[in-house]
Amino acid sequence: MAIRALTFDVFGTVVDWRGSIIKEGAQWTKSHHIQLDWGKFADDWRAGYGPSMNLVRTGKLPWQTIDQLHRRILDELLDKHHVSGLSETDRRNLNRVWHRLHAWPDSVAGLTRLKKKFLVATLSNGNVSLLANMAKFAGLPWDVVLSAELFRHYKPDPEAYLGAAKILDVAPDECMMVAAHKNDLRAAAKAGLKTAFVPRPLEKGPGGRGDAENSFEAEFTYNAKNLGDLAGQLGC
Repeated sequence: MAIRALTFDVFGTVVDWRGSIIKEGAQWTKSHHIQLDWGKFADDWRAGYGPSMNLVRTGKLPWQTIDQLHRRILDELLDKHHVSGLSETDRRNLNRVWHRLHAWPDSVAGLTRLKKKFLVATLSNGNVSLLANMAKFAGLPWDVVLSAELFRHYKPDPEAYLGAAKILDVAPDECMMVAAHKNDLRAAAKAGLKTAFVPRPLEKGPGGRGDAENSFEAEFTYNAKNLGDLAGQLGC
């Protein structure tokens, strides 16, 4: 069946989470005199993401949004790095750096081309308010903001992919998941969605992603260098 809707992973695929945190961290170093390796701090913050979601998935934590999980990880990291003196307002503001992530250079133009032909929607583990604020900040032209929050299931649970297709009123095989992460695409394919792989070699910093993470795979419906290339392949 023809593809009618594209759902996008956001963190790493559409926006540069690591580079954005490093950039804002440099401002925090000046304004709050926090001496941190912000690249390492960003990596550690992101590394806590999967284990925190698993605590929710396994019932060890009640349902929490990604904002709440990010804050939980942040407080642990600030203690680990011996950062003191931040007020509650400071901590809330730092946690909301995830609402202020910058898009990759091709993202806005690529999405603008793609939405001329397809419904374009987020399908992220980020909560709705986070994704909406990020879209305003980075100028991301989504038609719809969908989140795991709506389904109370984090990716890669099938309920997230199938729930997105249902909300968009398309069959699973009329929906294509676009992501820079192969595990996300494989879970989407298992749920019956088509898949498009867009590697982001700089997601984890120069050399941070291995060759296997960036290589094209025949199992995916499409492989594209960036969102502009994907738009070209899809006739946009």
